[in-house]
Amino acid sequence: MTEIKDRVVAPSEEPPSEPPALGLLGWLRWTWRQLTSMKTALVLLFLLALGAVPGSLIPQTAIDPVKVADFFEAHPKLGPFYDKLGLFAVYKSAWFSAIYLLLFISLIGCVVPRLQVYLKALRARPPKPPRNLNRLQGYQSFEVDADTDVLAAAATELRRRRFRVESYDGALGAERGYLREAGNLLFHFSLILALIGVAWGALFGYRGTVLVVVGKGFANTVAQYDDFTPGRVFTPDDLPPFTLDVKDFEAKFQTDGPQRGAAREFNANITYSETPDSPEKSYDLRVNHPLKVDGTSVHLLGHGYAPRVTVKDGKGQVAFSGPSPFLPQDSNFSSFGVVKAPDARPVQLGFEGFFLPTAVIDQRGPTSVFPDDLNPALVMTAYYGRPATEDGKPESVYQLDKSKLTQFGDGKGDKLRFQLAPGQSITLPNGAGSLTFDGYSRWVKLQISHTPGLNLALAGISLAILGLMGSLFIHPRRTWVRVRTKDGRTVVEVAGLDRGPERGLGAEIQAIAEVLKKKQEQP
Repeated sequence: MTEIKDRVVAPSEEPPSEPPALGLLGWLRWTWRQLTSMKTALVLLFLLALGAVPGSLIPQTAIDPVKVADFFEAHPKLGPFYDKLGLFAVYKSAWFSAIYLLLFISLIGCVVPRLQVYLKALRARPPKPPRNLNRLQGYQSFEVDADTDVLAAAATELRRRRFRVESYDGALGAERGYLREAGNLLFHFSLILALIGVAWGALFGYRGTVLVVVGKGFANTVAQYDDFTPGRVFTPDDLPPFTLDVKDFEAKFQTDGPQRGAAREFNANITYSETPDSPEKSYDLRVNHPLKVDGTSVHLLGHGYAPRVTVKDGKGQVAFSGPSPFLPQDSNFSSFGVVKAPDARPVQLGFEGFFLPTAVIDQRGPTSVFPDDLNPALVMTAYYGRPATEDGKPESVYQLDKSKLTQFGDGKGDKLRFQLAPGQSITLPNGAGSLTFDGYSRWVKLQISHTPGLNLALAGISLAILGLMGSLFIHPRRTWVRVRTKDGRTVVEVAGLDRGPERGLGAEIQAIAEVLKKKQEQP
């Protein structure tokens, strides 16, 4: 007998199929979904706020180039590293602009699809009641007479509570709180509006500062600014051709009490002309009360003192005469500054020191004890050097390059230091010349700026607050009322559902049920 053996053949095991490759189009779609997600928008918004922190902590070239230069001098290794990262011009750096643009695109990608969904939801009918209303968190039921028109009374009550009502066969569907999603959309749209406003101002606006001595004037040209920051597409021809003169400046300080020396009032009396041919007008320029000229704002930022001196060289010729603005160093306006006389002969002269509006001499040396000009004095040191040829390089008017200068001695082995009151003079050693302290004037620092997108940005911020309030305080809710017959009895069911955190749902459903019960009890 032939033995037949069964042979079991194992089915072939096919390897699991791999998902198809996304391809270029698939990757682009995936990237777009990730970029336009709410999570990405929040992360970019956080990065934008985080990226603005260095702009507040690190001096910016556009705002104070002198402090940037001082930072480089104080931190010779850290300064170049910060400069490569763009930390001295944060708001113009490539990385900050990239975050800004990505956030702008992300917000648009978030708002547009959600707006379409919201408009579709506005046109949709409130949903039909589910089969088992008693399973909902808010539920009430009671019996009524068969001839009672409960649904009409329910529709009236629901509309009074600002529900949108839709009738179904023996039931009502109602919904409210549509404005919550509108608040969310308004919040995101307002952020886009604020970003557009900021970008508009950065492109077409400008900002600059200038220090004007009382009695002097200013013409709105780039050459007269101490520092000027134009927008990306701004041109000097866009500057409005106004001029102004600072006629007078008045400062008032607290004279007694624990706040002695505190500022109380700053007023600059100025005159201005909007164009060279327009009539002259007067204006009282104060802090937080800027002058508006042709879309440009002139703000009063600060003030100080400018000693007026006359420097004569060794030949008796006037090498310098006029005011020199000194910069305040403390709350009592101890002000540091320099006086330069490079054209003096046979040696060029330079002076640096302090102007003290209320000078006293104590263990710390000469210092000011009050910001007003009660006892003005000029405390200086003097330097001399070989006459130098002009090399065309700009120099700071607030710093004296002493690398090629030598300080005068007093003839007793010490460095020459002197203190002058208004009207006094000092003759320099070796017949090098003299310096006379003629008096002093005040100066004001003005910020002149044009930010065309400011109102748009402020409107965006205001709308963002409004939208945020709507999304926080408006809560959507659905409510159903159904009338059915059970064992020959007419039963009314009232139920509701919060589309979010539950806030007073049970109390409202009970109140609606109580109103309907009272309606059917009335004759």
